[in-house]
Amino acid sequence: VKALSAWPGGMQIGGGMTPENAADFLDLGASHVIVTSYIFDGPALSPKKLNALCAAAGRDHLVIDLSCRKRDGKYYVVTDRWQTFTDLEVGSGILDELAGYCDEFLIHGVDSEGLGAGFEKDLIRILASHRRNRITYAGGIASVDHLRELEELSSGRLDFTVGSALDLFGGSLPFQEIAAFH
Repeated sequence: VKALSAWPGGMQIGGGMTPENAADFLDLGASHVIVTSYIFDGPALSPKKLNALCAAAGRDHLVIDLSCRKRDGKYYVVTDRWQTFTDLEVGSGILDELAGYCDEFLIHGVDSEGLGAGFEKDLIRILASHRRNRITYAGGIASVDHLRELEELSSGRLDFTVGSALDLFGGSLPFQEIAAFH
């Protein structure tokens, strides 16, 4: 609450978002609420839950967070701390279908998350083909060279986030290099 009030409209919030609490966080100053596993019932996407959350937060204030893991050469959304594969195959078709419910996507390449060994190139190619919503990619970025490669591979269409590789989180990538990128 302190962070949201310190920078109203400047931060997104996720974790435990439901139709019952989403509007409260927006009222407290969040620009967007981020939803993850709430919109699934077991391995299936729940249109009922997705519609309810979209109605509560508003399409312009909703980020759909999809954690993606490769299986049999295709990427699927995983839930439950990345352990449970859903029926949702990640591709431009599902992104186009979900685009009407959200302002942006946050996509995690979980097979490379936290490893600092580079990003999921095949997943980047899939994501770069989507043109309707803003997409932020997370997973495996640990150097400015990775950022340059990501920008080239995606034709500059994707945003990115860097976590544990940053020096302020104990990694070796200086925050100042990320801030100066572009």
